[in-house]
Amino acid sequence: MRRLYGPWGWSDKIADNGGRGFGMKVLVLGGGIVGVCSAWFLTQAGHEVTVIERLGGVARDTSLANGGQISVSHSEPWANPAAPWQVLRALGREDAPLLFRWRAEPFLWRWAFAFLRECLPARTARNMRHCVRLALYSRAQLAQLREALGIEYDHLERGILHFYTDRKAFEHARRTAELMRRLGCHRQSISAEQAVAIEPALASMRHRMVGADYCAEDGSGDAHRFTVALAQHAQGAGARFLLNHEITRVLVKAGRAVGVEVKDEQGQYGEALADAVVVALGAYSRALLLPLGIALPIYPGKGYSVSFPVTDPSHVTTVSLTDDEYKMVFSRLGHRLRVAGTAEFNGFDRSLNEARCQALLHRTQQLFPKGCDYSRPQYWAGFRPVTPSNVPWIGRTPLPGLYVNTGHGTLGWTMGVGSGRLIADVISGRPTDVALAEP
Repeated sequence: MRRLYGPWGWSDKIADNGGRGFGMKVLVLGGGIVGVCSAWFLTQAGHEVTVIERLGGVARDTSLANGGQISVSHSEPWANPAAPWQVLRALGREDAPLLFRWRAEPFLWRWAFAFLRECLPARTARNMRHCVRLALYSRAQLAQLREALGIEYDHLERGILHFYTDRKAFEHARRTAELMRRLGCHRQSISAEQAVAIEPALASMRHRMVGADYCAEDGSGDAHRFTVALAQHAQGAGARFLLNHEITRVLVKAGRAVGVEVKDEQGQYGEALADAVVVALGAYSRALLLPLGIALPIYPGKGYSVSFPVTDPSHVTTVSLTDDEYKMVFSRLGHRLRVAGTAEFNGFDRSLNEARCQALLHRTQQLFPKGCDYSRPQYWAGFRPVTPSNVPWIGRTPLPGLYVNTGHGTLGWTMGVGSGRLIADVISGRPTDVALAEP
């Protein structure tokens, strides 16, 4: 027997307003940082919102244990002129920062060729402009939301320090920093001495560093803790959360999306109906939309993280760090140190690769040998939804009533709040503060 979810019931008079107007019934698919931010702003715009999530709580998948950085200064796309050479150098290395496991998967090959096209200098510059503008907007929206709601999420506003041990990489970074400054991101190139003055815990690396970048306006925080708190505020404002429900397909009637079919823990199927549907399922968005003829170019980029208990705060960084040589990030989250990095393109294989886990552990021990309890590492892996351009998909789809807010790659935490505000504006028929771009 099929069940009908929600307080709305079925209506043959689905609003045919192209996604405009207030008081709409909106389904948000996905309870990660992007989905919950979408739900919050949609609720604030006066819509009736239900979030549908397959797990038993929000932010339990990709938003659970990411690197913790609010990093406008890292908005340079992965697809850049240096990337193909980095991939070639990584061939055969299990601990390589960027690892493609080539397999008989046609979509992976199509995605990879599209990625190579985005590495052209002109396309990289275009994509960076879009990413920086969205990231700047989102960082400002996050600050406003934190002040308005008083959300605590172990946030620190001490900036992000990106340090380099290779002269050629640093020279490239100086050129990138200059471009970012023109786009409004205050990323400054500094000396190794200045880097150690900003973060004394890097003193042991002084003899190897050739320089650094620093963005004082960036910061760090626990994305999971933030998302859980914002979900509580959204629920208090009227949003409904339907947990432990798998979304099986989008329902279409008379040429428009009218809801979704879901399956609960007992295997029972039901329908949730609405005027608008927002797909915010991260790396899982593509599979849901393919039967509708909508082929989002999103591939799962598996990222790793490890969290360590901090035992001696004086020997651990408080400034969020990015290690260019190992492509790792370090963020203090209260009494924990979160270390994250690497990207593995291997489908939806969630297994933990021992070599990649050990690379995170060993590098952290090198940098902060006295700061953490390394006997109790908490390893994790999650799927970043990566587009070839690194530009996310936000806005309408060709199917009326269906919207997407996905494809944020490594910048879901950085761009999530602003993306939620933007999709709410689109659905409400309001002009957006940031121009939306097709990746």
